[in-house]
Amino acid sequence: MKKFNVGVIGATGMVGQRFLCLLENHPQFNVAVLAASANSAGKKYKDAVKLWQLSSPMPEKFKDKVVLDAEADMDKIVAETDFCFCAVNMPKDKIKALEEAYARAECPIVSNNSAHRFTPDVPMVIPEINSGHLEVIGSQRKRLKTKRGFIAVKSNCSLQSYVPLLHPLRQFGIKEVAVCTYQAISGAGKTFQTMPEICDNVIPYIGGEEEKSEKEPLKIWGEVKNGGIVPANSPAITAQCLRVPVSDGHTAAVFVKFDKKPTKEEILKAWDEYSGEPQALRLPSAPEKFIRYFEEDNRPQPALDRNEGNGMTVCAGRLREDSVYDYKFIGLSHNTLRGAAGGAVLLAELLAAKGYFD
Repeated sequence: MKKFNVGVIGATGMVGQRFLCLLENHPQFNVAVLAASANSAGKKYKDAVKLWQLSSPMPEKFKDKVVLDAEADMDKIVAETDFCFCAVNMPKDKIKALEEAYARAECPIVSNNSAHRFTPDVPMVIPEINSGHLEVIGSQRKRLKTKRGFIAVKSNCSLQSYVPLLHPLRQFGIKEVAVCTYQAISGAGKTFQTMPEICDNVIPYIGGEEEKSEKEPLKIWGEVKNGGIVPANSPAITAQCLRVPVSDGHTAAVFVKFDKKPTKEEILKAWDEYSGEPQALRLPSAPEKFIRYFEEDNRPQPALDRNEGNGMTVCAGRLREDSVYDYKFIGLSHNTLRGAAGGAVLLAELLAAKGYFD
C-alpha cells in the first residue's frame, strides 16, 4: 500500500480534530502538516486548540507539532505534502479561493467544505454511491491547467442519513421524497458546553441545510457530461432540518413514493445486499456493512448506534407502509465520521486507490 504525506488545513476546529484522531494511526496517510488561520500559526497544536471538543483525547503525536498559516505558508505546505484535507471555517468565497489556489499549486484538496459542491467539474462523492464521478477530475485539471492538482469534495453531513438508504431503491423508480432531519450539535461545531441554548430545546432552523438537503442528492445522482456533472432531474425532494439536543449522529425521518411500489421484503433485500467500491477494494476506512437495518421498533438511536461500523455504517429502521407516501423509515449516520472527516478520509482512500494522487 503506497504511503502519502498529508496536511490537515483547519486542524484546530472540531472536524479538524476528528481528522487527526482518524489519521493518528492510518496505514496509508501520514500527517506531515497541520495548518489553520494566522491566529493559530506558529503555536504548538496543543496551544493553538482553544477547546478540545471530542470525547477521545488529543493524540500525543500532534500536541507539539507547530501549526502553519494555511494562506501565508502555502508554498511550504505544498512542498511537504502529497495532498491536503480541508475543513476551514471561513466565508465561502475565501474557501473557494483557498482551495483553488492549492489545487493550482499542484496540491490535491479533499474538502469537507461546501464551497465547491456545485462547481460542475468538482466531484461531490459518497464513495459507495457515485465513485464514477471522479472521472470529471480530468476536465477540472484542464480548466485549472494542472497535472496533479484538483479539488474533490464530500457531500453535506445530513445527506448521509438518508441518501445511502434511498440509493439502492432507485431501481424501483423514486418519484418523491419528504425528509425531516434531526441534526446533532456537533454538526454546528458545538458541544453542550458551547451551545447551552440547545438543552431541553429543539431549534427548527439550520441555515442553508434545507436547500443542500434538497439539491445535493441530485448532483450525486447526476451524470458526467461535457466536462461537468449534470444533476439528475428527479426525484422531487422536500426537506425540513432541525437542530436537536444530541451530541453526535444525524437522524432522518424519510417518506418515499415510487413509480413501481416494491414490497417491504424487496426494500430490505436491496439494503442488505448493497455495497460499493470501497467494500470491493477493502479500503481501510470502509465499513464491512454499508447499511444495517434494525428490526427493533425503537432503533436506530444516536446514543446506541452512531458508532456502528466505526461510525461509517448507515443505519436504518422502522420501515413500514405510509398512508400518503408508499413507505416511511428512519435513517441514522454519524455526522462527524461518515458525514464529515471519516467520509473525507474514505474518499481520499478511494482517490489513492485509483491513482489520482500519483
